[in-house]
Amino acid sequence: MEQSIPNTDQLIHIRVVLGVVMGLSLARLLNGLAHFVQHPGKIRIYSVHIGWVLFLFLAVVHFWWFQFSLIYISYWTFEHYIFVIMYAALFFFICALLFPDDMKEYSGFADYFHSRQTWFFALLAALYAVDIIDTLAKGVEHFKNLGPEYPLRQAVMITLSIVAIFVKSRRFHLSFVTAALAIQVLWIIQYFQVLA
Repeated sequence: MEQSIPNTDQLIHIRVVLGVVMGLSLARLLNGLAHFVQHPGKIRIYSVHIGWVLFLFLAVVHFWWFQFSLIYISYWTFEHYIFVIMYAALFFFICALLFPDDMKEYSGFADYFHSRQTWFFALLAALYAVDIIDTLAKGVEHFKNLGPEYPLRQAVMITLSIVAIFVKSRRFHLSFVTAALAIQVLWIIQYFQVLA
């Protein structure tokens, strides 16, 4: 996408659509967490599951924040527009996977999460791959400004997500979500404290 003088009319239109999709993602996570308060002890909580809920809460808020840089993109095609919406929709699908509509056939969130780990981690790997495309769409200079840590972070998260599809070890999954949360927090602190 070309970059030049910001076009605020286009940005407002695009941000409204993104806001709806991201709002649905946050609502799914918050409603899911509210069930734990509303019905304590009804469904067993699983630390890995809760870790990914926290990770995705931060990731959704972070996505919404860093999409402010769309203001610098002045030339939009329908394909670019659909791409950004599908990127946001990917967040929604992952958030929806964390909290199913019905838990009757599962003994708790550990049972549920691991029964869906293939879908969850495949979508997570896709999310990180799509982020690379989105970052490049904002310009090569924007990509370079994120430093060498950015492609390294993306490669590590994609690789670990693919590995997590096949690994059943709960210790691995707890280590992975702990590392992912730490990386997400450090990334936000390092690069995205101020909108620029």
